[in-house]
Amino acid sequence: MGRVIAGRLSDFAPGSITKVAVDGRDVAVVNVDGTCYAIDDTCTHAGASLSEGTVSGCNVVCGWHGAQFDCTTGRLAKFPATIRDLASYPVSIEDGNLYVEVS
Repeated sequence: MGRVIAGRLSDFAPGSITKVAVDGRDVAVVNVDGTCYAIDDTCTHAGASLSEGTVSGCNVVCGWHGAQFDCTTGRLAKFPATIRDLASYPVSIEDGNLYVEVS
């Protein structure tokens, strides 16, 4: 494990959530106003793919039941029940490539 290329920065449009495979795990890369963040792609409530949800500010909104996670930290931002936070991963840009670091 370590730093893995997730794609070209141009593959991640502002306001988008893109699922990528990083070292065997599904990671959601979220572009908020030109800054990219990486969190686990699987909602901790019912297992939905967060990349099928929407972006609202810095929150990723799950398309199944509306759980909201802060993509900058992976922390649960809003939901009527207590569920686990998501893992978040460092992102870096080099030579137009977007890298995600997993440990």
